Amino acid sequence: MGSGNAIRGSRVGAGPMGEAERGEAAPRVRVSFWCANMHETRPSFASDAAVPELWDCPRCGLPAGQDEAAPPAPPRNEPYKTHLAYVKERRSDKDGKAILEEALERLRNNKSPW
Repeated sequence: MGSGNAIRGSRVGAGPMGEAERGEAAPRVRVSFWCANMHETRPSFASDAAVPELWDCPRCGLPAGQDEAAPPAPPRNEPYKTHLAYVKERRSDKDGKAILEEALERLRNNKSPW
């Protein structure tokens, strides 16, 4: 018993796809890019398109450049900073001691600001 689907086994766009239906492909040029891990990537670009200076390496994700002898350096990742690290950037040890003493004095005198 059939399912009633007249186009079973087909999909949208199915059929012979040649240059006659799509048109002619644009002239292409392949450009080599190398990352710091010496992975070579060769994407193709239209011959009249501007080739970018950097390209992301699909193997390791590092930036890749066209000069094999001097690939771009990996980006410097800033380590995660805790709240305390940010506070230490804004306050000196002397300021911290003064704030701590003020808070301890309030606690000793039961004058909590909360």
